[in-house]
This record gives sequence, structure tokens and C-alpha cells, in this order.
Amino acid sequence: MRLNRCQRLSVCALGLALASVCSAQDAPAQAPAAPAPAAPAAPAPLSTPAITGPLSNLPPAEFDAGPFGKLAVNGFLSGMGLVQNNHLPGDDSHQAALSNGQVFIQKTDGWFQFYVQAGIYNLPALSSSFLPSDKAVTGLYGPVPVAYVKLQPGKNTSIEIGSLPTLIGAEYTFTFENMNVNRGLLWNQETAVSRGIQLNQTMGKFAASVSWNDGFYSNRYSWISGSLAYTNGPSAIAFVAGGNLGQTAYTTFANPVQNNGSIYNVIYTYTKGSWIVQPYFQYTDVPANAKLGITKGTSTTGGAILLNHTFKHGFSLPVRWEYIGTSGTTTDGSLNLLGAGPGSSGTSITVTPTFQYGGFFFRGDMAYVHASNFVPGSVFGLAGTNAGQFRATAEIGFVFGNNIVEKKP
Repeated sequence: MRLNRCQRLSVCALGLALASVCSAQDAPAQAPAAPAPAAPAAPAPLSTPAITGPLSNLPPAEFDAGPFGKLAVNGFLSGMGLVQNNHLPGDDSHQAALSNGQVFIQKTDGWFQFYVQAGIYNLPALSSSFLPSDKAVTGLYGPVPVAYVKLQPGKNTSIEIGSLPTLIGAEYTFTFENMNVNRGLLWNQETAVSRGIQLNQTMGKFAASVSWNDGFYSNRYSWISGSLAYTNGPSAIAFVAGGNLGQTAYTTFANPVQNNGSIYNVIYTYTKGSWIVQPYFQYTDVPANAKLGITKGTSTTGGAILLNHTFKHGFSLPVRWEYIGTSGTTTDGSLNLLGAGPGSSGTSITVTPTFQYGGFFFRGDMAYVHASNFVPGSVFGLAGTNAGQFRATAEIGFVFGNNIVEKKP
């Protein structure tokens, strides 16, 4: 449930002292009183950071920053805990962490704009070991994961330069941005944050973006990615693609072997009333490359359906179903892109009851993952032989913004 909030306006009357007394017949007609000034309009919630729902951002707090002009400030503070069976080696059956302690500062008007997102975060994902928040920050995108300047030379044209949210996929990076607390199986194959430059253009019902960047945060600027979206009423369809035009001969936690491949999405979104329906298709490919030790090209094919229905009194029920499979066999030199071995596949179902009242929110993730055609020793449990894993996650937190509510007369 989203609450409208704006500045409280108080109006004071000032008494006037009369210097002389005039007769009734000589006094001029009294001018009508000037209308009281209108209350300033409350700022609307900003589009950045992008939030799919059901969580909603508050209008930002705004202040005058002198030479920088008017700045807007928001924030998220949340903690999470989870329990799971068949945990992976090095993981545990129960975990807890600060999932978000982030602040967003941005300038959204004029030809020169900027956005800075700073703080601590955690990126839990299905079929992956839990990573403490401090290790997530140091091993992934640092304490300022997203920051860029935005040049606005025209009403429908903008250029962004810096550390940018990816154009790839239907799920965003941080927990508060998505329907579910845990990221899904398809998200594990996608870029999340990339450094580079991005051109955005809107043309009526069409919106296009193209970016030159470093893909999976590789610090090698050899990726090109782009999206083309068409919106008509409650429906939108987007075609998204990205790929490496060169070679990246090393891997890190943030930069896996997928950085040498390409990825393609078709995403349909229907948003009307209390419903969000979002099915999407994904295909990825990592080609053979003898110099990098990739002896056989390997691909993944997957699809997902994300649903959300909003009820009364701040309650929502998001659901996500997904499937992904990979090509190859254990004997033909194919890559292990899913972690369960070449030729394996996985299915997941996630249900996330959510409650939000003003700036407070609470939600619980209940997810089950099942692997098929896997290589023994590569899936769930200490021995890597369990085909399935159940994970229950709870996240509780607060949204910060403009918390001053208008007082009606």
C-alpha cells in the first residue's frame, strides 16, 4: 500500500494596526483578501532505483544543496534470516544478515543529473550458497554499487556514464527491487551491474537503450548490450540482448566464465489494477575458445513467469516459477554453467507473501528448487547428491523518504 505524503502547511494571520480612524462614508471600499498560497505539491516517488513491486518507494526527502541544486534522498534498511535443508558445503542450515543498508542521492532536473547508491547489501540467490553481507560488498560491487552522471540534452534523450544497472533480464539486483527476496535461477546467468556508458531514447510508445560496458563487472570494456521496448496501455514487450565482442581471460566471483558469452531476452509485462504478470524467455551462449580453454560452446535455455496480486490493507502475494536447462554432456567438454553439470536442468517455485504499511514492510520467501539430469556430487547437500532444496527467508525493513504527512484542514 502506498501512502501519499507531502509537506505540512501552516498559515498564520498577521494583525494590522490602524494609524488613523476614518468615517464610514469616507472610507474606501475594502479590497478582498488575497487567497492563501497553495501548499507545495508533494514530490512523487522517483523511478530510480527501479522497483518492480509489490514494495513501493516513498516520495523522496528534498533539500537545497547549493551549487548542486535540489537533491532527492531515499533509503532502505532491512534485515533477513533464512533456514534451508540440504545446504551446500561451506554454507549452513540457517543464516542471518543485513540485506540492505543503502541510501540513494540523486539530482533529477536540468541537463546535468546524477545518481549515487551507497551502503551495504546482500544478494541471496536460489541454488547458491549464502554469502555474508560484508563479503558480498567486497567481493561484488563495493560500497557504492551504482553511481553515474546523467546528461539530458533533450526531453527524450539521455546519456548515462558510470556504474550502471544492467539492461539484461526481468529481475533487478537488490532484494527490495523485486517481487521475491531471493533472485532466481535465470538471474544467475545474467549481468547485474556494469560499468560503461549508456544512451537512452524514447520515441512515443517505444523506448530504446544501448550500452558499451564491461559486462559482468570485468573491467574490460568489450560488451555491447541494448534493449528495445514497446508499451501500449497495460502491456509492454521488450527485446534485450548483450554480448562480449572480445575475450576476457580471467574469472572472479563477480566475473564468471559467462562474461565471454552472449545473452538474449524477450520479456512481456502486463500491469493493470492489482495485477502484475511478467513471463519472459532467456537464451545464453558461451562459444568455444581454445585460447581461454573453452573446448566446446555451451548454452542455456530458460523461461520464467512472475506474478503479483495486491490485496487490500497492504498485503500482496508474488509468485515466481522458472525453468532453465543447459546443453552438453559430461564427456563432450561442455561448460558447467548451472553448477549441476553439463546437460543438467533446474526448476524452481517461489511464493513471497508481502505486507507494507507506509515505510514499514515484511515479507517471507518460500522457495523450492529441483535439479534434473545432474552430475552426482554437484547439487545439494554436503555430498552433493540431493536433487532438491527448500529455503524459507524472512525480510523485515523500512523505507525512508519524505515522512511528513499533509494535515488536511
